[in-house]
Amino acid sequence: MNGNQFELPLRPRFNGSDYVPERDDERLTGQILRVATCMMDGQWRSLADIEAITGDPAASISAQLRHLRKERFGGHTVNKEYLGNGLWHYQLKMNHAPSAAKSDPEHLTNTRRAG
Repeated sequence: MNGNQFELPLRPRFNGSDYVPERDDERLTGQILRVATCMMDGQWRSLADIEAITGDPAASISAQLRHLRKERFGGHTVNKEYLGNGLWHYQLKMNHAPSAAKSDPEHLTNTRRAG
């Protein structure tokens, strides 16, 4: 990725009943960074839009958007709006300025690692 990447304030602390740090940390950290970098421009996007940019599955994107609301992941605001017919779109409002001047979500395409 280039210099327009979202940076987590601290090393993320994931959890869950099936979570194994040695197996999951690298994958989950990559996901949250791709999702946040994609969304840090404040534009509204559906899960399908984010999936097309990041290559991550919609269920993982949804989980990472929930994580971004948590204090330990920055306590950001994730707005959501119902568009109808089961479709929602989301907007990330960061509670601090990004490290780079602007995000370019297009550079995230095909950056997903296998696994």
